[in-house]
Amino acid sequence: MLLGRVTTSRDSNESQPTNPGESQIPNPKSQLSGPDESQIPIPKSQVSGPGESQIPNPESQVQDPRVPHPKSRAYAAWVTVCLVWGTTYLAIRIALESIPPLLMGGIRYVIAGSMLAAILAARGERLPGPREWPYLAVLGTLLIGFGNGGVVWAEQTVPSGLTAVLVATSPFWMTGIDAMLPHGERLTLGRTIGLVVGFCGIVMLVWPEIHVDARGRGFLGGVIAAQIACIGWAIGSSYSRRRGHVSAKDENVLATAAFEMFFGGAALFIAATVHRELGALTFTPRTAAALAYLIAFGAVVGFAAYAYALKHLRVATVSLYAYINPVIAVLLGTLLLHEPFSARMIVGASVVFAGVALVKAR
Repeated sequence: MLLGRVTTSRDSNESQPTNPGESQIPNPKSQLSGPDESQIPIPKSQVSGPGESQIPNPESQVQDPRVPHPKSRAYAAWVTVCLVWGTTYLAIRIALESIPPLLMGGIRYVIAGSMLAAILAARGERLPGPREWPYLAVLGTLLIGFGNGGVVWAEQTVPSGLTAVLVATSPFWMTGIDAMLPHGERLTLGRTIGLVVGFCGIVMLVWPEIHVDARGRGFLGGVIAAQIACIGWAIGSSYSRRRGHVSAKDENVLATAAFEMFFGGAALFIAATVHRELGALTFTPRTAAALAYLIAFGAVVGFAAYAYALKHLRVATVSLYAYINPVIAVLLGTLLLHEPFSARMIVGASVVFAGVALVKAR
């Protein structure tokens, strides 16, 4: 609920998918995912993997077999990202059983951001200074407030698995918005075809569920909320790319994420207050456990694992999580929540992913 393409020195020409659900981290030069967890910008200097000169030579250095190789730990971190962020859609759906949507997002990210900042401060790591807060507040509001807030709102009426697939359409919005901005990347024929194909996939997924009755209107509202989440992430990604980072070479990636989580959560708290959700807050053991999971694993552990994987693996490898997350979300929603699953959903999701691939192709 929780997230731009990150370019490293080893794969600057590679591209990857996006997803605004739990992993959406825009980079000043491009983007990776949509409104979910990885929506936090990472400066290039923080994500570049070790250069060739820093890689131990097998002939001059023997790896202690008792110590896990960095690549092994990195792949373990990547698997963690896939599993954790793929399960957040299920956890959100469960938490919504008794916790109002905007308030749930606010509680989640204010606590997660505070926890992460406290851990980093205890380790003596640098935190963003007051001059950086306005920039981080804007990004947090766009990426977390609109991004994750839209996802949470959508899951009130849209099945969790379908929400994950809809969130995977964030590259369409990123491409369209970027093309309209000054000095943005122009639309090519291939990308235009990708947008059309992706739109057809979305229509295939949602059209049969849109009716004139209250249930149909509620479903349509959820679909719109999911797309607002994608738009919020896309605008935040573009803002990050053009605004850049203050003292990026000295920036702590996790500290930046912590402050954006906090500011984004605060924005959701304000929205929840305006929407009068505070009086409706109740907890059950089931919803409290889901919220705790979203805080500890969906936000803190998930993002830490994502940042670690980016430092040690190729961006194209790490970015595959954006295709795996919706699959996990659909499976869990079908098996545990008995959400509808049909051949139409398989075909529609496949068409959406084909559109994403065309949009991301170079």
